[in-house]
Amino acid sequence: MFENVWLIPLFPLIGFLINGLLGKKIKNETVIGGIATLAVFASFIVSCKTFLGLISLPENGRVVDVKLFTWITAGNFNADIAFLIDPLSCLMILIVTGIGSLIHLYSIGYMHGEEGFYRFFAYLNLFIFSMLLLVLGNNLLLMFVGWEGVGLCSYLLIGYYFKKKSAGDAGKKAFVMNRVGDFGFLLGIFGLFWYFGQNHNVWTIKFTELSQNAHLLPTGGVVTLITLCFFLGATGKSAQIPLYTWLPDAMEGPTPVSALIHAATMVTAGVYMIGRMSYVFVRAPETMVVIAVVGACTALFAATIGTAQNDIKRVLAYSTVSQLGYMVLAMGVGAFTAGVFHLMTHAFFKACLFLGSGAVIHSMHIALHHVHSHDDPQDMRNMGGLKKHMPLTFLTFLLATIAIAGIPGFSGFFSKDEILWMAFANPLHGGLNTFLWALGAIAAGLTAFYMFRLVFMTFFGECRIKAGAEKYLHESPAVIVIPLIVLAILSVIGGYIGVPKLIGDALGGIPNYLEHYLHPVFANANAYMAANAHAAHHHSHALEWGLMGTSVVIAVIGISLAAYLYVTNPTLPAKFTAAFPALHRAVFNKWYIDELYDFVFVNPCKALGRFLWKGFDVVVVDGLVNGVAHVVMSFGGVVRYLQTGQVYSYAWTMAFGVVVILGYYLFK
Repeated sequence: MFENVWLIPLFPLIGFLINGLLGKKIKNETVIGGIATLAVFASFIVSCKTFLGLISLPENGRVVDVKLFTWITAGNFNADIAFLIDPLSCLMILIVTGIGSLIHLYSIGYMHGEEGFYRFFAYLNLFIFSMLLLVLGNNLLLMFVGWEGVGLCSYLLIGYYFKKKSAGDAGKKAFVMNRVGDFGFLLGIFGLFWYFGQNHNVWTIKFTELSQNAHLLPTGGVVTLITLCFFLGATGKSAQIPLYTWLPDAMEGPTPVSALIHAATMVTAGVYMIGRMSYVFVRAPETMVVIAVVGACTALFAATIGTAQNDIKRVLAYSTVSQLGYMVLAMGVGAFTAGVFHLMTHAFFKACLFLGSGAVIHSMHIALHHVHSHDDPQDMRNMGGLKKHMPLTFLTFLLATIAIAGIPGFSGFFSKDEILWMAFANPLHGGLNTFLWALGAIAAGLTAFYMFRLVFMTFFGECRIKAGAEKYLHESPAVIVIPLIVLAILSVIGGYIGVPKLIGDALGGIPNYLEHYLHPVFANANAYMAANAHAAHHHSHALEWGLMGTSVVIAVIGISLAAYLYVTNPTLPAKFTAAFPALHRAVFNKWYIDELYDFVFVNPCKALGRFLWKGFDVVVVDGLVNGVAHVVMSFGGVVRYLQTGQVYSYAWTMAFGVVVILGYYLFK
């Protein structure tokens, strides 16, 4: 039934090899894009077949290992090239290949005419292959190979426009910051392997065996240290405080890259890893507190920055950082299913939003090019009134925005509300719960505000594009619009597979299909939490309804404020920034965190590098080498006169030697 699962990562790998090796000779964009898109779509078909095969099994039998071959053997340790098929990995491969297929299709139209077209699609396929390896690997080492693979691909794709310095710098920034997190991930792997082996003679990094032996782990202590190392890896990949600053700069890559990184691949890796190893993390309560606080603070902090950005893609970038904060918050309060649920719904509406922004940028670029304008096609201050020129893009963008704002009936509402409720009601963190809920609720209000600010500045009001360019604005071709429509539909209906119990009961007994589906994956962690958590408070349904209503009211206030400031009275934002210039500068400049990092880390590292180069390497190393050379050359310059090739010189030398010897013996 699962014997062909190896085809899922193989198809994108084949697409990468074909386009990477032959794309320059193929030249035809339709063929190149078609090969890459069909490769990912083929993986999606096999993923659907795998999913159907998995749900046909009994609930307690939905864990299947598919071994291809033995990879590493050393004493009691072995690591296989093998894939783990369970509800979590199946859900992830559906998201990666499904969303990935739509992004590939979109890219055929968006990247038309770009230099290095074949290279772009080769990188995209390699990205999908690496992410599939990450989520399918049945052991930590194979997961780490995929983990590093998506890091490499992010560097290649973010820096795709390598002739542009800012793009190259952004790619390097992403690569370096993720290496910091990856160091923690490696330490976590080593620490977990060492603990099980040294203390229990269980030498394994296989997920199923780790889960079976999780009861051997103590609470806290060494497990806290191990899980903090793993979480450091997650903060890098999933862009949490303090390793989040690379993700907004990733906007230097083409828009489809942003959609792929933010929606379906790299940034979800850290959340997936925590969920996959939930049975380890729950045994480190201190780490769970750290995860919850970091997630909540990231959600709020990034949301504040999003309120003042004018680049349409940067607003969405900080939105991603904020939404990832929600997912990490869910993991930290033990709401693993809710975290994965938000990961899924976020993939729908964030992919739609990024691709929609790409359609806007595409149209703006063409219009500005026609009038020979150098205005920034991504700056929302140059937009306005685009809904009449791009009605389908506007509608899909609006639906996705409503979803991310958490309006009832849309996918984002169900997943976000579940996280906020669990932040308040979870039995793990006691008095900290109200604080966590408050941070999440405020972030939800800010999200609604800045996302509708984006919508109003882009699609409403008068068109602010350069004179004469408006007539060139137009709707995007079908290859771009079709993925938007599919993703917009998913943004609306995608949340109904995980309707929270309270809402499901109110709607006539709609079950939470996703919670039931993922139950075997998190059963170990949930059982441990139930047995060891603080005494749970049985909150009333009225309280849950009240908190749900409060979060909706906060979102509506955010939307209303955005409408008032940017539609009803669009002169007010300028007056506000004039009244509070210091606050606006701080938020617009991202609270100067990049400058702080430059001062504390980057500049000292550069200074150290310059010292090692000009001080140590040039003066000491080169000085030593060159000094030895000069001494040898000087000595050679002296002794070379002993061999002149002239007979009379040799005769005089011999005579002088005889005189010296005779003098020694005569006068000693």
